[in-house]
This record gives sequence, C-alpha cells and structure tokens, in this order.
Amino acid sequence: MIGQKGLPATFGGVERHVEELGSRLVAEGVEVTVYCRANYSMSGEGMPEYYKGMHLVTTPTVASKHLDAIVHSLTSTVHAIRSGHDVIHYHALGPGLVAPVARYASRAKVVLTVHGMDHERAKWSRPARTILGLAHWMSGHVPDAVVTVSRALAEHYESTFGVDAAYIPNGVATPTPGPLPERFVRDYGLRPGGYVLFVGRIVPEKRPDLLVEALAELPADVKVAIVGDSSFSDEYVDRLREDGLRDPRVVFPGYVYGPELGALYSNAAVFVQPSDLEGLPLTLLEAVSYGLPVVASDIAPHREVLDACTCGAHRMFRAGDASDLAAALCGALEDLEQSRRRAARESEELLLPYRWSTAVSELAELYRKITGRQ
Repeated sequence: MIGQKGLPATFGGVERHVEELGSRLVAEGVEVTVYCRANYSMSGEGMPEYYKGMHLVTTPTVASKHLDAIVHSLTSTVHAIRSGHDVIHYHALGPGLVAPVARYASRAKVVLTVHGMDHERAKWSRPARTILGLAHWMSGHVPDAVVTVSRALAEHYESTFGVDAAYIPNGVATPTPGPLPERFVRDYGLRPGGYVLFVGRIVPEKRPDLLVEALAELPADVKVAIVGDSSFSDEYVDRLREDGLRDPRVVFPGYVYGPELGALYSNAAVFVQPSDLEGLPLTLLEAVSYGLPVVASDIAPHREVLDACTCGAHRMFRAGDASDLAAALCGALEDLEQSRRRAARESEELLLPYRWSTAVSELAELYRKITGRQ
C-alpha cells in the first residue's frame, strides 16, 4: 500500500481506509506492507514495525507541500519492487504518478484506488493542478486495475477513459458513543445537543468557511465545532480562524480521534458536510452510524449515500450556498428530537452498502483476478 501517510490512522480518510482494509486482508492470509512517512508520527517515537499484522516500512520523503507525496511514493515504489511484492496498490492520484515505474519495471500488478478528483482541489497552485491533471490521465491508462470509492467516480472513469473501474466503497466501523469529555465543555463551551459538528481536513474544497458564514442565521445558543486542522492549507486555516474570532460560537478543537471523536459525534446536534468536492467521505458515513441528522451539500457522492433516506432526517442544500445551508440547518434544529429519532431509525438501512467486510472480500477477489490466482 502506497500513498497513505502512515499508521496507526489518527487523521485522514486515506489512512483510515488503508488501516481498515489492510488489517482485514491480513486476517484473510494476505501479507500486507504499508509504506509510511516519518513525519506522520505524532508521538515522536516513530512507527512500529508491525501494526494489526501489517508490516510498516518508513521510506524517505521531502516534507513540503508539493514534494511530500510524490517523493515518498517513488522511494516506496523502489523498495516495493526490490521486495518482490505481487501487487503494488497506490492510493490517490498524486502517488499514482510513479505507477509506471511499478507497471513497467517489475512483475508486480498495479492497482490504484481513486479517493477523489485531487487535481480539482482548490488548495493546489496552477502548476500543481497541471501535474495532478497528468496524474488523472495516467490513472486511466497505467494501472492494471482502477478502484473507485463512489459510483460517481466509477462513472467518470467509464465515460472519460473507457475504464471499467471496480466500485468498492468505504465501510464504516461500529460507533463508540460516550459522554462528552470535560475538556470540550471547559475549553470550548460545548454541551450535549448544543453544537453543530464539522469533521475533516480544513481545506478550501471542504468549505468549513461556508458553515462559519451560515452561523449568522442560526439560533444564538448553537455553537459550531470545526474538528480538524490544516493539510498544507495554513493560509486558508488562518483566514478561517480570523473569521471565527468574530463569533465566539465557532470553536476549533483541532484534530480529534478515537474515543474522543466518538464522543463528539454522539453528543452533537447535527453533522454538516458542506464540501464542494469529495470522493466518499468516511466522516459522512460515521455521522450516519451515530444516528446524527446530516446536512450535506448536494454533490453526487453525498447524494449517493443520502438519496436513499426516506425519513426526512437528513437534508441537502445547494453546494456553495450559505443561505441554503443555514435554512437546512435551521430546519434540522427546529425539531431536533424528532430528527434524531428518525436518523437513528434509518441508520442501519442507509449503511447496508458500506461494510468493510464486503470491501475486503471484493478487493481480495480483484487481487486474485489480476494476478491469475483465482
């Protein structure tokens, strides 16, 4: 596995995707190596050699916005080829730029999972978007197999490249609800049922700024918790925090994971996913699993999950429209108790297509097919 920053997964959808799939592949008898970046470790103690049965290998990189992913992908690819792996599996378009090295300089089969249209992300400069545009083109021509996490992405690969991509969506883990930790009450003034929750990287395409703008039209006693932090997007984060300082109801707890994140989900009033661009966000699936009413922009990956909702607990708004977002949030908050009951009642049915056990079975079958080991 190449493209993730490292394990254990503390933040980042790709890291959690790789951890969930990789650990289950190990349980199925597959030997899994996960390539890690030394700068990912938050403890300062480095990566363990093995985690949940996966072999973790740290290879060199250059810790900069434009070089981190591609350099790490190259050094990891060289190591993987020398180690004689049967499959080299890239995650995201950028790391896939070096897929031709694996495809044409080794016997390994190459798989690329597309988690989103990275070349369209607003945080990148024009030259970076041009390079990622090349990565997008290569993703339709180089790999032995392409995997997408949403139907919309699979349709894109069929219509753009004539590629029959394997649609293997993310799964969702069993929720771990808990009481709101005291530090969130003390430091941020959060109270159970009294805050709107955003979880994710604070980057322009996820549009937390739209949520801050919409707050002006929400009830005065509602807070907004923006959980996450920068992903090579420091200028955007600084501007967002400056805007948030004008309204004390906006709080920034930073990255939160594990039981504390479960507690934030289970005690929120509403979950908001205001993105302009997504693949299939794990945070959206997690919010549904906690029985939270969801307010989401009407982009295709969100509709994929929420269009099946018949209970009225989840609401969509026009992407990029702060007033429409505010109206949807007010609607959810007006009858919150009933919205939560309805959301909890429909949670299991909405999540039926999103199971890690199904995803790992389909991925293992894909590996067997391309390596001729059926």
